[in-house]
Amino acid sequence: MSGYHTSCLSGCRVLIVEDEYFLASDLAVALKEHGAEVIGPFGDLFEAMQRAANFKFDVAIIDINLRDKSAYPVADELMRRNIPFIFATGYSAEVLPERFKEVSRWEKPYDLQLLVNDVARHCRSVAVAD
Repeated sequence: MSGYHTSCLSGCRVLIVEDEYFLASDLAVALKEHGAEVIGPFGDLFEAMQRAANFKFDVAIIDINLRDKSAYPVADELMRRNIPFIFATGYSAEVLPERFKEVSRWEKPYDLQLLVNDVARHCRSVAVAD
């Protein structure tokens, strides 16, 4: 992670919804190294929905497919709550429902450093809105 400020995510709370253990772990470590408070990761749709509906955080990173279940309900809940989110997925943009066409999408395998920068951008936009 060299070349990046360790505090670019300082004060940012990030929910991770990802069922692939190693990807989720690497993502959590990268976010923490940059100062984020990580919530999760959660690889179960029910748990992810509970966190999305009831916890306070600034941005979420969502894998679209959680153990063969669609995570779109999590994304819908975040839209309802006006919480920005990013899709980190193996799916192409063409398969996204129209309501998610403007959502940042990172296709696996993604570059962790660039994804961290996108999360930081979303966190800064939340801070400006507050």
